[in-house]
Amino acid sequence: MRDTRLLRMFELIEASGYTVEYVELSPDRDGETDHDRKVVSIQFDLSLRPYRSTIAHEACHVVFGDEPSMFGPVNAKQERRADEWAAHQLIDLEEYRQSEAVHEGCVEAMAIDLCVTTDLVEAFRRVLLRTHSAVYVAPRMGAGQFAGRVAVA
Repeated sequence: MRDTRLLRMFELIEASGYTVEYVELSPDRDGETDHDRKVVSIQFDLSLRPYRSTIAHEACHVVFGDEPSMFGPVNAKQERRADEWAAHQLIDLEEYRQSEAVHEGCVEAMAIDLCVTTDLVEAFRRVLLRTHSAVYVAPRMGAGQFAGRVAVA
């Protein structure tokens, strides 16, 4: 089975002039982006779910040109955005709905079902706005300013 979502991430990274290398990183890191060298480094021994999630997360750092900062809140904001962006790239809303219903909202089970890490399931959840009659994906101020809308009972 071809993973078209993952292939899109590789195409985006390559189109930005970056290469992907597989290396041994410190135990607390699955990936990192070096903008000076234009290299995305991925931990060489990741299993499928962390691998997919890490590639998409690092692709976000490539897209936004995120540089590590000496200010913790700046780094935290970049990491949060990268997780939310990666979640939108890898998780389809309808697949998320089905998984949430089948697994009764259990994040770990949903992550396995959606083939992403629990961090990305939680990130996807963060950008959902549930109202009495609809769920909005990535809502913003103004009429019609959202990435998706699903009517709920």
